[in-house]
Parts: sequence; C-alpha cells; structure tokens
Amino acid sequence: MHARSRSRTIIAAAFLVVLFHPAGAQPRRAMTIDDALDLVQVSAPRISPDGRHVLYTKSELAKWKDNKRTQTIWIVDADGSNGRQFLSSDKDRNPAWAPDGKHVAFLSTRDAATEKESESSNGIGAQIWVIPTDGGEATKLTTHRGNIKSFDWMKDSSAIVFAAERGQSDAEKAERKAGDDAIYVDEAANGQERGEFSELWRVSIADKSERQITHDDHLLIENLRVSPDGSKVAVVYRRENGRNGQFHAEVATVDSATGGLTTLTHNNTPEANVQWSPEGKMLSYLAPSDTTWDLAEDKLWLIPSEGGQPRKLTATFNGDIGQYSWSSDGQSIVFGAAVRARGAGYRVNIATGVVSPITPPGDWAGRVESVSADGRRGAAVISRPDRPTDVHVIDLATGAATAVTHVNPRAGEFALAQFRAIAWKSRDGLEVEGLLWLPPDYQPGARLPLLLSVHGGPAGAWEPSFRAINHVYASLGWAILEPNVRGSASYGDALLRGNMKDIGGGDYQDLMTGVDKLIADGIADPDHLAIRGWSYGGILGGWTITQTSRFKAASLGAMVADWSSEYAMGFNHDVRLWYIGGTPWESADAYRRQSSYTHIANVTTPTLLLHGERDTTDTIGQSMIFYQGLKDRGVPARFIRFPREPHGFREPHHQRVRDAEEIAWLMKYARGIDWKAPERKEADANPAKKSTDQ
Repeated sequence: MHARSRSRTIIAAAFLVVLFHPAGAQPRRAMTIDDALDLVQVSAPRISPDGRHVLYTKSELAKWKDNKRTQTIWIVDADGSNGRQFLSSDKDRNPAWAPDGKHVAFLSTRDAATEKESESSNGIGAQIWVIPTDGGEATKLTTHRGNIKSFDWMKDSSAIVFAAERGQSDAEKAERKAGDDAIYVDEAANGQERGEFSELWRVSIADKSERQITHDDHLLIENLRVSPDGSKVAVVYRRENGRNGQFHAEVATVDSATGGLTTLTHNNTPEANVQWSPEGKMLSYLAPSDTTWDLAEDKLWLIPSEGGQPRKLTATFNGDIGQYSWSSDGQSIVFGAAVRARGAGYRVNIATGVVSPITPPGDWAGRVESVSADGRRGAAVISRPDRPTDVHVIDLATGAATAVTHVNPRAGEFALAQFRAIAWKSRDGLEVEGLLWLPPDYQPGARLPLLLSVHGGPAGAWEPSFRAINHVYASLGWAILEPNVRGSASYGDALLRGNMKDIGGGDYQDLMTGVDKLIADGIADPDHLAIRGWSYGGILGGWTITQTSRFKAASLGAMVADWSSEYAMGFNHDVRLWYIGGTPWESADAYRRQSSYTHIANVTTPTLLLHGERDTTDTIGQSMIFYQGLKDRGVPARFIRFPREPHGFREPHHQRVRDAEEIAWLMKYARGIDWKAPERKEADANPAKKSTDQ
C-alpha cells in the first residue's frame, strides 16, 4: 500500500425488497447482505503472448462455514469461449506466461504441510511451479529454502529469475522455535514486523538447477525484470524496511553473471514497476518525482540502462497510471490509467511524450493490465455502476472492449440504484465532482434520507464501479453521495495537493457544499443525514461530526482521532510531509488543531466505531480514544473490535457483522427505523456456483 493512501475496504450489505416491474417482466429484488458477499470477483488478467487466451484470478466465497474466500486461476479464450479452471489448487497465485507461450509459471504453497508453514518466512513458503499450456500436470520447479516473492521469465523461456527471502539456517530456525524471536523494529530487514532480506536466483526449466546471482546481504527487492538478452536484471530495491521508508527505493541493474549491482537513481522518491525497452537500452519505471517524495500522481520515467539522467515521459498527463507495457517496436508504451476517476487505456509516444487515448474514458472503472506480444490486444477487469467486474479483452487499435467472462450471471435479478455523476462549487469556488446513487424507483421531487460516503486515501477516489453497498442502501430508500474531494487521485496534481497542510479544511467544505447542493436540488432531506467512511473516510468523517451537528448518525471505520499519537504507531511520512506538516513536537499546534479528538466536546452525533485489531496503518487505539470520549460525554456510541483483521477486512463473517451493524445503526439514528439483517441462508450462498458460466 502506498503510504500516501490509507486504503478503503468496504464490502456490501443489504435488505430484501421486492420491486414489481410492468406486466410480463420478471420482478427484480434488492441485494441482500449475502448477495453482496457471494459476488464472485475477478482480478489480475494476463493475456497470452499470442493474444489468444487470458489467465485470471477468480475469488469466491465457497463455503460460509470456512469463513474465507478461495482464489483459483482460470483461463478463457480471447473470444470468450472455453472458459475453465486452469490450476487445481486455491494456493496458486501470480501466474505468468512464458514468452514462447508454451508454459505458465506460478507461485504456490499447494504442497505445504500446514497453512502456517505456507505463510511463514521460516518455512519453505511459496515455490515456483510450471504447467504446459496445452495440457498436462503442474510440476514443482523449485524447492528453495527461502520464500519466493516474485519472478520473471528469461526471454528465451529457458529459465526463470526469482527473488526470494534469505533462507533461515537450521540453527536460526531452532533459535526462533526456542523463543529467541525478538523483533528489532526498523533494523536490518525488519519494519514494524519481521522481515528478511532478498536474494536473486536463476532456475533452469530443463534440469531445475538453481544458481545464486546476488551475494549482497542487504537487499530488499521489490520488483524485477530480466533484460531482453538475459545479461542483466533490473530491480527496484531498498536496503531497509522501515514502514515509512518507501522513498528509499532505487532503480538498479544486476549483472546476471557476477551479481554486481549498479544503482541508476539516487533520490528520495519511491520508484516502482521497472521494465526494459525491447532493445534493452532503456529502463522505464513509475515515480511521482525524480528528486523527493512529492504528493503527485506517478509519472512514467525513462533512464538509460547504463546510467544517465531520467526523463519524465508523461509530463503533461493528468491521471493515475497503473500497469503498462512497451510496444514490440519500442516506439510507444501502452498503459492503463484513471482520469477523473474513469478507467481508460492510453498510448504514449516515446520520442515526443504525446499521450493518446485508446479507450475513451466513460462511466466505468478498469485499466489495461496486460498486453499481447504484438501489441494488438490487451486485457482488463472492467466494472460499471450496474455491472460487477468481468475480464475484458480490448482491441488496442479500436479501443473496443469485449467481456470474456460472466462470473455473476444472477446480477440481472437485482433492482439496482440509479446512478449519475454530479458537480458543484465548493466554498472557495473549486469545482468538485461526486457520484450520486438513488433508489431504483426514485422519482424526481421526492426528498430522501442522505448518506454521505467518504472515500479512503486521502489520495483515493470514488470510481464509477459496481459497489454493492450502494445498491443496498439505495434499496432501503437512501440517496448516497460519494464526493471526490480535494486530495483525491486521478484529477491531476493540483487537486491531489488540495488538502496539503489543510486536512479537515477545504476537503470538509467540499463535503458539506455537496450536501447543500442535494438539499437545494430537492433530493436530500436535511433532517435525515448520515455519514460513513473507512480509513481516511473515517478520519474526515470523524472530523466532520466535530464541526457540525447536522448529521444524525455516523459510522467511522479504521479512523485516526489523534495525529500526535498516531505519528509513532502507523504511517507518518504523508502526515509529516503533506497533510499537517512537520512533527508533533515541531508543529504541536497544527497536530492538535487538526485532530478530531481535540474537538470531541462538540460531537452530538450518535457514532458507530469499527476497527481491526491488527491494523498497523491506522491503529485500533485511535477508535478506542474517540469512543471513550463519546461515552464519557453521554453521546450514543458503539465500538466493535474485530480480532485478526488488518486495515482491510479479510474474513467474511466479520465483513457481514461490520456491514449489518452499520446499516442498523444508521437506520436507527438517522431515520428512526429498527432494522435487523435477515438471517443468512446457506442454501442461497454463492449463486454463481449454480451456473457453469466462467
């Protein structure tokens, strides 16, 4: 997770409502909590070198009693036919096509004796497996002492280069087992938790022989790419693992024969995703700057592979760049990006830096994530407000996108919210965009209870994607407003920097002027307002209820209430450099002034607080202190702690409790309605299993 972004993770909830359509049409119903949990998710599409097939990851809730989602690797032809599960185990991940297309390599813990062994850096951990693409069984390629983190194929498909954690000796394992397992925070490879330094290795496909490439004891390799001729490996690396130290990352090349490392960048900015040009003379990478860790969108940079001055390739592009691929002739790069929160594909000319759209931005979310060897086809996961995610193949000449999966065939049964994008002027005249969701049967002129939903980040954004939670609330009669306030990503660097040293200032005004617009437009009922948010959404939501009593109910997840104490326990680089400025001892007044806890005496809004006990991004004590302050003042409050959960919840049972409790709280205090989640019926679980569609 980028340290500038306190990511939001919220799964859906719902209540059963039947809406009758005109005679002859099938009645549609609102989504339930369990409909939302049972949605199948797809991710990580990888198109084959010849563009004929796509691998992708499928995540589904197989059995409620297991309390986990299973992830499996599937394959589908580029025309959408012949979809099937490609790998048999739910412990397989990160598949990668061989350049010749004849094999797929992947990481797996499928033969680990226990779940603990598969996750432990002391155990063997993830290994590389290989399977023929034309049929056959997967074979284990490595039996490496250290956990393998990432890998890349040699261009002739004869070998794989991989980065692995330094393997523990038998003596070291025995010491840890005996209890000598103290963690020296921010020392060596440790961050807040235990870490291990990395080593580069090469493994032959033919005989499975392994050869160590690097012999540097202080490398943390974050990504790697083998040069076209195999003589070098490009890496992004660090020499420490401090939880606020992403800016220590540098781009380097490693000599495949000697292991010698040549560092190409020397700065304080977090480089990422290094790649080679087809002829091997240039390297590309993503970074916000070439000097310091600026609050800026990542740009594409070029640097000679032998060393030299970096060149900003996308200097004039305003958008949030994701994955990218070089064209086979080396004349351009295709990349996926979000521009004003809309997903699209783009091409940048290497010589001129001119960026041209491949797929025009629209009301959908998704980015090109992989490209065929000839550059004619790309693969993306696309979602729309009225359609859950599916894998799409994109014609990179015309921009036409064709869905090749249909993993949620029952989505058409649901009565979905009406969706529209709106804009308004904030108090200082800044134009702010937001996404508005209305009940399926909404008629103009009706005033509705309004739920103000604040995104995570701060450098996040609400994209026009399928969010089941919004369809749920809309079915219960709510209007939902999702503002992309100043500080949001994908709107350009100026807006991204709009809340620097002003968190809780202009962004708060952006929220409230959006609410005022909907009241003035006759949509929102000013007497029935509620607010919700996760991470930065919880932070700004908490601040909001200290500044106004207009909201009748609030739900705050993974919040920060007191910046001074959080400075030491979670991320602090973004707060120190951007959002407040300075340290708590240098800028004590600002840290106190911009903390919601300072103003808690102003709060009258009944508030629900939700937090995972293993959250190290925004630590759980932050919700505890806000809760205690509310309780001491007699403000209705409820605090729910979730064992084992990090910043983004993983366990379906916890997700269901979280969302059901939130709906019940907001319905009760904002609308005076006692609402209770329907009991889950296992027979209704995972409706996608009832279809053979991939």
